[in-house]
Amino acid sequence: MATIEALSERLKNYLDDNRVNQVRRAFFYAEQAHEGQMRRSGERYITHPLAVAHILADLNLDHQSLMAALLHDVIEDTGIPKDALSAQFGESVADLVDGVSKLTQIEFRSRAEAQAENFQKMTLAMAKDIRVILVKLADRLHNMRTLGPLAHEKRRRIATETLDIYAPIAHRLGMHSLCVELEDLGFAALYPMRSRYIGKAVEKLRGDHLEIIEEIRQRLEQRLGERGLPGKILGREKHLNSIYHKMRNRQKSFHEIMDVYAFRIITDSVDDCYRILGAVHSLYKPLPGRFKDYIAMPKANGYQSLHTTLFGMHVNIEIQIRTAEMERIANDGIAAHWFYKTGDSAVGDLNQKRVNRWVQGLMEMRERTDDSLEFIEHVKVDLFPDEVYVFTPKGKILELPAGATAVDFAYAIHTDIGNACVACRVNKQLSSLSMPLQSGQTVEIITAPGARPNPAWLNFVVTGKARSSVRHVLTSQRRNESVALGKDLLTKSLNSFGWKLGDIPKEQVERVAAHNQASSLDDLLAEIGLGNRMAFIVARQLLPAGSSRADVPNDQEEPTRVTIHGTEGLLVRFAPCCKPIPGDPIVGRMDSGRGMVIHSEHCERVRKGKEGDQDLVHLDWAKDITDEFSVELRVELERQRGVIAELANAVTHGDANIERINVEEQNAGHSRINLVLHVKGRRHLARVMRRIRRIRAVTSITRIRS
Repeated sequence: MATIEALSERLKNYLDDNRVNQVRRAFFYAEQAHEGQMRRSGERYITHPLAVAHILADLNLDHQSLMAALLHDVIEDTGIPKDALSAQFGESVADLVDGVSKLTQIEFRSRAEAQAENFQKMTLAMAKDIRVILVKLADRLHNMRTLGPLAHEKRRRIATETLDIYAPIAHRLGMHSLCVELEDLGFAALYPMRSRYIGKAVEKLRGDHLEIIEEIRQRLEQRLGERGLPGKILGREKHLNSIYHKMRNRQKSFHEIMDVYAFRIITDSVDDCYRILGAVHSLYKPLPGRFKDYIAMPKANGYQSLHTTLFGMHVNIEIQIRTAEMERIANDGIAAHWFYKTGDSAVGDLNQKRVNRWVQGLMEMRERTDDSLEFIEHVKVDLFPDEVYVFTPKGKILELPAGATAVDFAYAIHTDIGNACVACRVNKQLSSLSMPLQSGQTVEIITAPGARPNPAWLNFVVTGKARSSVRHVLTSQRRNESVALGKDLLTKSLNSFGWKLGDIPKEQVERVAAHNQASSLDDLLAEIGLGNRMAFIVARQLLPAGSSRADVPNDQEEPTRVTIHGTEGLLVRFAPCCKPIPGDPIVGRMDSGRGMVIHSEHCERVRKGKEGDQDLVHLDWAKDITDEFSVELRVELERQRGVIAELANAVTHGDANIERINVEEQNAGHSRINLVLHVKGRRHLARVMRRIRRIRAVTSITRIRS
């Protein structure tokens, strides 16, 4: 069992006596605060924070982090306020403890919401001090090591949360050793039988292959000795969670996954890394496409190493080559930064900048998301294990998750670039925005003023920043459009009573808004625009009591109509049943929560609902519409060679585009063809239909309206 004396001795290796004594004082304070509290295992509660402090001490973390580790449950579990900790141990330590503490005083609707809110709180604390997450990861690691006494369901829940969030965060921060242990403990908790089976199989295989492993090691040492290259050769174990996922994802057997012998070579300098690479390539043949240079292009979490796979002695040999400093960064990641604070290390500072960039990205995502559950989903997406490296036109390297597209790239450069993106060039060739990028490509984003994100982007973007930015813009756009549409509809309804919105007293507007559970007039207008409130009823409510003007609409007067421009955006949709186009008489029907659907006046769906037509809005087309609209035609014709090409040619000469064509054979001599065209209005459609009628084989042409 860990003791404060053992911790003190460990800390004397890198901390002065004054700081060690501050850590001891934090321990005695925590011990007194947790007096009488026990863990499920029956141990005194103080053993947990002490074990967390030991984990951080193994990472050589500073004294404030260690004090926060010892005190991390004091606010949450003992009722001692943050102010008391601040007075005793300083503001920094109190902030760290508060950042790790859960939000226990708030009632949440579900466990998922509580998890999401607590993670969001911790993210805010991380933005101020990244050490918050280091304390939290050490806390989670010790909890995972001592899961045994907990109930089965709680073990599974904690293990799932660890694998979904905390292990990926450890990976993202470059803390490989901690990440591997969290993954293996989580795997063992979720799949105990599979974990035991794979563990035993690994031990047996290691014993069977001991001779060949030793022979490869000796040959590598001999070759390095011949070249006079310094290098310490270590065996590299595959951890159980990694083996299991490779078996499952690649559909391979255990022996296929384990038919690889892995070694790590630690050397003195970057030059030695490349020289050793040449030496091992001269000993065994490298496999094509399996060499990766993470020294020249480090991973997003700061990891640096040379990776190569060789074929020798009838087996594959994986080798990683790195310096001692890179090895420390690879194992301890961001935690290594505090070790380097006493000296001058470019690697440590670079790693810190990468982490700061990641945390800043989290903060931007948090600002753009509507709730904590959406935020945590974006974060899960962003905690990616694999990266692609692409270049800007000026040669700057950007790291993106595997599967990232040009839209993800645009948002990675700047949110404004992503919002204005309309096209892209990949290696100087125009390319699809949805095409996944490959490492080494040069990507140029083409923007246009006034451009807006396309809702379809949400189907293919992979980074949390891109997804949250697109959703944020679409939500703002939807809000603005719903307010504008609601204002048009309410104005129209008030006009039918002989009133204008500006004439309604402010107090009356506020009363009606409150009655409809809206906090402001804009909120009420948005509800009308979304179809959640009827403009006619709200207009009746707004009329002052005892109004001298008409209480009922004036049926003799032409009803005020709302003008449709065809570019209304997210809240005005054209019905797919009747496909109205400019020139058709149209009405709008409100669809609760989704805005307005525009139908032709003669549409069967509109006629069926005529009795309650208060939800119908009389509409007019604007005169300057330039957009194209879908319309469906049915063409019956005699079967002749080349008639489809002739039909397409007629549509092209009519300045229309074919969106879809469907041929239904009627009999041996006749065919029926359904065409979906893009036209600008009824006049344009009439021109196209005249051209189609001129085709000799055409016997009839009709527009399909339902």
